[in-house]
Amino acid sequence: MNKRVGVLVMSYGTPESMDDVEAYYTHIRRGRPPEPEQLAELKERYEAIVGGVFPLRENTNLQVSGLQEQLDRLAPNSYSCYQGLKHARPYIEDGVSAMAQDGITEAVGIVLAPHYSTMSVGSYVKRAQEKADELGVAMTFVESYHLHPKLLQALTARVKDGLNRLKAACGEHEPLVLFSAHSLPERIRELGDPYEQQLLETSKAVAEAAGVGNWQFTWQSAGRTREPWLGPDIMETLDSLANEGVKAVLSAPIGFVSDHLEVLYDIDIEAKAEAEKLGITLERIAMLNRDPLYMETLADSVASAASELGKD
Repeated sequence: MNKRVGVLVMSYGTPESMDDVEAYYTHIRRGRPPEPEQLAELKERYEAIVGGVFPLRENTNLQVSGLQEQLDRLAPNSYSCYQGLKHARPYIEDGVSAMAQDGITEAVGIVLAPHYSTMSVGSYVKRAQEKADELGVAMTFVESYHLHPKLLQALTARVKDGLNRLKAACGEHEPLVLFSAHSLPERIRELGDPYEQQLLETSKAVAEAAGVGNWQFTWQSAGRTREPWLGPDIMETLDSLANEGVKAVLSAPIGFVSDHLEVLYDIDIEAKAEAEKLGITLERIAMLNRDPLYMETLADSVASAASELGKD
């Protein structure tokens, strides 16, 4: 029996090559293949940012290995990390199966997303728990870590750095910090979901630590479905800011922890183009990726959750 605690590191997932995009999109659509124009649009977005190379997969791999290294420093030979993706291989269930095959009987699950929602983190936890129950692995989960001091420290440093860059580019205008995260359907509010409140708590804490008084929160990357999604969208917000005379905006997509499509395309290409059209200079904070403070945030959160294993 493996005495190590398994660590299932979960994230949304991304295709590994352009050849995998259709299967990935089909999985997101619950087995319904995308229309040709939908598939072409998604491929164009990937090609626009990275020429067919997918930084999210590489970044996720590096984050998992970085967490393993940090856990090894924290408690040598105590943890083994496994990856589980929502929409690409290795799927969440694959990660749990790999742990069981290695003889692991106790595990912690953590998602590469600091803020909890039943529709995001909750759905990852549900899938992992179901597979763990089937295979006899005792699992506990880190549901959120949105106010972890080291996470806030890392984000604050990025906001300060971004403001310095922005002031150097257009020093005569007071910049506004625009925090953002992936939108979700509005019905989460009826469920009492903590997602929106947690995002506002993180934004407020980072703004205060960075000494920022001029900030707002907005949504981005809403899905294209018939039901209403949380808004306003960043494009609408930029339009409103332009009407208010704002000339400099620092984008801080704190709902994301890595360079990927919603950052490299939705912010760096779409939002920047819209801002330029409106006469706004828009810069973005650097993403966390493998930042040591983020790795420590994850490791601390895993270790805290692991201490609860076997208490019931």
